[in-house]
Amino acid sequence: MKIAVTGKGGVGKTFIAGTLAGQYAAAGNKTIAIDADTSPNLALTLGMTEADLEKIIPIAENTSIIEEKTKTDYPGVFKLIFTVDDIIKNQSVQTPCGVSLLVMGTVQSMGSGCACPAYSVIRNLIGHLITESDEVIILDMEAGIEHLGRGTAEHVDMMLIVTDAHQASLVTAERIARLAREGGIPRVAIVANRVRGDESFTRISDMASLLQVPVAAAIPYDEEILDAGVRGISPVYLDTPATRAITDLKNWIEGTRKS
Repeated sequence: MKIAVTGKGGVGKTFIAGTLAGQYAAAGNKTIAIDADTSPNLALTLGMTEADLEKIIPIAENTSIIEEKTKTDYPGVFKLIFTVDDIIKNQSVQTPCGVSLLVMGTVQSMGSGCACPAYSVIRNLIGHLITESDEVIILDMEAGIEHLGRGTAEHVDMMLIVTDAHQASLVTAERIARLAREGGIPRVAIVANRVRGDESFTRISDMASLLQVPVAAAIPYDEEILDAGVRGISPVYLDTPATRAITDLKNWIEGTRKS
């Protein structure tokens, strides 16, 4: 199963992607998480420390890899097809919860150039993992809709669109859902996050109904998760209403896979 987790920035997609990946690993599945967000923090959700995170060299910042894989003899032109086996072997990091992590990274400063060659590497990497391996792949995508234009998630089996009840989040979720369908993503579903009662859930479910997209799970607003984030504790190890709802999400995904 290859799953992309998307949504507006700040809606909790990294929390859901990381916790879901951790639960798949805990269930005995070989699991790879790809942090494709331009502000990568998935490592922290997976139980790594800030010191651990600082030691990771993101793929986008590893110029030797990017040049080796994409460089041509023509300025401004880069390769689109190349092997990625060595990236998986040499660049993945084992996290405390048993998930292997690949961090794409981000452009470090204004004017430092386009991340397109790095996205080309990620796109080939995802394609390889889908066609050549049986691992569960969880992608924490870049916030917003730009990644759909780059085609980073074009190979996935399912796209989970995380949203809360705020209008801006709903608008972004609607745009992502429409673009994902136009892009041929086989299955698209909404994950309602930080749900506080019937009113907030209704706002989300009404939007999903208009789009004819299922609501895969309703993750409740959870003070324990917020407190864990402040204290730097990974949600993967917690048993709270929100993490139990993510277990329900995992079960829903497995149910749709079998149907």
